[in-house]
Formats: sequence, structure tokens, C-alpha cells
Amino acid sequence: MAGYTGLQARALRWVGLVPFLAFTGLFLILPTLYIVVGAFRTPDGSFTFDNIVGLNTASIRSAYWVSLKISFLSALLGCSIGFAMATAMTLGGVSKRVKGPLLTFSGVASNFAGVPLAFAFIATIGPAGLITMYLRTEFGINLRMYGWNLLSSWGLIITYLFFQIPLMILIITPALEGLKREWREAADILGATRLQYWRMVALPILFPSILGTMALLFANAFGAVATAIALTGPSLNIAPILLYAQIRGDVLGSPNLGYALAFGMIVITGAANTLYIVLRLRAERWLK
Repeated sequence: MAGYTGLQARALRWVGLVPFLAFTGLFLILPTLYIVVGAFRTPDGSFTFDNIVGLNTASIRSAYWVSLKISFLSALLGCSIGFAMATAMTLGGVSKRVKGPLLTFSGVASNFAGVPLAFAFIATIGPAGLITMYLRTEFGINLRMYGWNLLSSWGLIITYLFFQIPLMILIITPALEGLKREWREAADILGATRLQYWRMVALPILFPSILGTMALLFANAFGAVATAIALTGPSLNIAPILLYAQIRGDVLGSPNLGYALAFGMIVITGAANTLYIVLRLRAERWLK
């Protein structure tokens, strides 16, 4: 920075952020503001709360409820399974030959969604999937007779776990690695069992990270639209599919009601992400 004034040097440090800020403003902030404003507008442009009130209909309430249930259960299962796997990998003495590939796979799988993921599950455990047909022809096991249906809420939850579990592993692993050996040694000196150490030391320290990651997984599932549409189509009434149908064909009867539906999703995902940020900051203070 030789030859530049202090003001010029500070300005140059921000140059690298300009493309990111421009991209964020054009494709995230402005569309979000457009949706928020549209949720409180009539087709002629006047202000109204009717669109928000219009969300209180049976079909929209049902779509929100099913979306909340799917998101919560997929986040809970993804958080539980991912935490167990990350704990075994980090504290269980797993070889680096296993840990490295697992983290690499988690990085890829956490971003694998949409049509490819839906097709993979349909081709594997769908009504005519590879595993489904193999069990039926070789062992006489008809998964349909046992109540299994991939094109259902539980089918969507199982599909979401493919990216929920790896995301949990990626986020919680640094927190597990932050547990200090001195804490375990102090617990051993005081006569604490392994269960007591986890119940009274490790889990209270990790709880903000676990709860915050679960909130992030919830938001991740609640906003997932491509996978749900590709997997179930219009057969499952959830908020993202209802919003997609509104954008494609105005099935709700009012474009601004569609904005209100999107605004409700923004509020829910925004609250979940805010909870994640707050809890993550709290967890980082504990682990420093």
C-alpha cells in the first residue's frame, strides 16, 4: 500500500467485496424487498393487509404445517445422525483415511439436491426402484405393503437426510474438535464417568452449536423447493410447491397472495437463520 493515503488504502481493501455486494444486492436483497412490498400491495398498487389475512385459509395453513413438520423432522434426524457420525469420527479415534473421505463426501453431498437427488432416490427406492424391485423379486418383500411410499412426507424427509446429515457433520465437527482435552482429564480426576462427562460438561458446551445447527437444517429443508417438486410433484401440499404452482399458474387467484406466501416463508427461514447465528456466536465464545 506504499504511495497511497490512508483513505485510499482503506478504499482499496473494499474493492474485492464489490462484486459480492453487487451480486447479493441484485439477486438477494432487491428480490426480497420486491416480495415484501408486493405482499402488502393490491394489484393496482395500493397498500393492504388482505394478502396477509388471506394466508389464513385451509389449503395454505395445511401447506405451512406440512412444511414445518417435514423441516423439523428432517432437521431433528439429520442433527441426531450427523452428530453421532461426527462424534465417532472426531473423538472415536477414526483413521484419517476414513475422516478425510467422509468430510470430502459431506462437502459434496451437502450441496447435492434438486432434480439429480430426486431422480437418484426414485431410481433406488421409488415404486419401481432398484432396491424396491430387488426386495420384491428376490425376497418377496413388498415395501408398499409395509406402508412405504417415497412420494410422501416421510419419503421427502428420507430424501432430505441425504444433504442434512452431511451438513450437520461439516458444521458440528469443528465444535467437537474444540472440546479441550483438559476438560476430560479434569472430569476423570474428579471421578466422573464417561456418561457424566458428556451430560455435565461436553453436551452443555456443545448444546448451542447443536441447537443452532438444527435451526440451520430446519431453514435448509423449509426452503428446499427443487427436490420436493422433482420428487413428489403437486401430490404433496407443502409451502414451496404451493408457491411454485402460484408462480407458474396463479393457482391462488392473486399474484400478491403469492407474494404473501413467499413473505411468510422468508419470515420463517429468517427466524431460523437468526437463531443459528445467535447460537453460533454464543458457542464460539464457549469454545475460545
